[in-house]
Amino acid sequence: MKMTFYGQFVAGEDQESIRPVIQHNRAFGVGSILDYGVEEDLSPEEAERKEMESCTSAVEREGSGTSKRERQYQAHPAFGDRRDGVISARTYFYASEAKCDSHMETFLRCIEASGGASDDGFSAIKLTALGRPQFLLQFSDVLTKWRRFFHQMAAEQGKTGLAAMDTKLEVAVLQESVAKMGIASRTEIENWFTAETLGVSGTLDLLDWNSLIDSRTELSKHLVVPNMQTGQLEPLLSRFTEEEELQMTRMLQRMDILAKKAAEMGVRLMVDAEQTYFQPAISRLTLEMQRKFNVEKPLIFNTYQCYLKDAYDNVTLDVELARREGWCFGAKLVRGAYMAQERTRAAEIGYEDPINPTYEATNAMYHRCLNYVLEELKHNSKAKVMVASHNEDTVHFTLRRMEELGLYPADRQVYFGQLLGMCDQISFPLGQAGFPVYKYVPYGPVMDVLPYLSRRALENSGVMKGAWRERQLLWQELKRRIRTGSLFHRPA
Repeated sequence: MKMTFYGQFVAGEDQESIRPVIQHNRAFGVGSILDYGVEEDLSPEEAERKEMESCTSAVEREGSGTSKRERQYQAHPAFGDRRDGVISARTYFYASEAKCDSHMETFLRCIEASGGASDDGFSAIKLTALGRPQFLLQFSDVLTKWRRFFHQMAAEQGKTGLAAMDTKLEVAVLQESVAKMGIASRTEIENWFTAETLGVSGTLDLLDWNSLIDSRTELSKHLVVPNMQTGQLEPLLSRFTEEEELQMTRMLQRMDILAKKAAEMGVRLMVDAEQTYFQPAISRLTLEMQRKFNVEKPLIFNTYQCYLKDAYDNVTLDVELARREGWCFGAKLVRGAYMAQERTRAAEIGYEDPINPTYEATNAMYHRCLNYVLEELKHNSKAKVMVASHNEDTVHFTLRRMEELGLYPADRQVYFGQLLGMCDQISFPLGQAGFPVYKYVPYGPVMDVLPYLSRRALENSGVMKGAWRERQLLWQELKRRIRTGSLFHRPA
């Protein structure tokens, strides 16, 4: 196994045994993003049971709260095994708070190893490893309802079909609408929308709107939104039991510990994207970390899945928020790892498919988001982006736009990322040319990383096409070296 599949996609069993791979990559200008690739080898039945238990609140188990959450943000037994249909991302299932602490310790070791391996390292974390996913589901439900309420108010003002950042509500008209709904008295509503909180423009955009449910505002304690099915006003924020409050607090504390360790070690922390029913909460929590830690430079990187229909709105909103609040924007752009699962879940449960309709549409979305971020980098030297892609066209697009915008490799604003064992024909030439490029490096004992490897074996046809491309290039290079008498190559 070590000489074949394991050796291709996994660097070694522990932090000591992976050093040769890290050093070899570094000799060619390629950095490493360490990832302890161990997963629990659960049966589908065990995974479903754990997921249903950890995604259901005490109120819902009593049978009185399920209907108040959107179907997308409820746990469904048919999709309890989140590994199903996912081939390129690791999956964590909640077992206990002690297990979450163990995951945190593993992430801490990866951060320390990354800091010891280079002065410019990255480490990646998943928030589902750090706490009970019920909190992520409920918070995502809140954020989605609040954003939908904004667009409902925009429609009433005749402002539909605009990009998220271009949609602005007239505050006076909004106050009138909210008063008619009976949410609060006119005096209370006027106190919500003041010059102190929103400025003096007389309009309110989605960033202003989102700030109203910030935990620091009194308004967040008694917000209600209309239920689209019943027409009744319902509390926006769900009540938690004392134990659920503690579990939520512990998740936030673990995130804070990891970010502080990353800052101490000089390592950038990438927060991986996950399923869409978790992602609004993951992005919001990542944003809170960015506010705190991205003061002088981007320490925390959020991940944007460009196969999502709302990817461009998400990127542009966060870039604008960073501008307004004065912190440093950091992003990783990916296409996404959950497409088949997301499509099937949306169809069977009955909500709008969040995924772009075609592969070409996803490519266009990726390039649109990337172009917007590169334009920001041109004017903001502290912003940074990782182009995490195995697509040669995307890499060529990035290099061309960097040249046109005057973004140079030495500036280290644009990073490239690929998985270990894949697309070396992209990674190593970029590294030799001086571009910051990284390999995502899984490691762990052979038997413990088999779940990861089994999904890697099922990688889709696009990757197999890439492997065929690599084989062709290797054959061409071997013939060239034999012909020129330079069989052995040493990196420059």
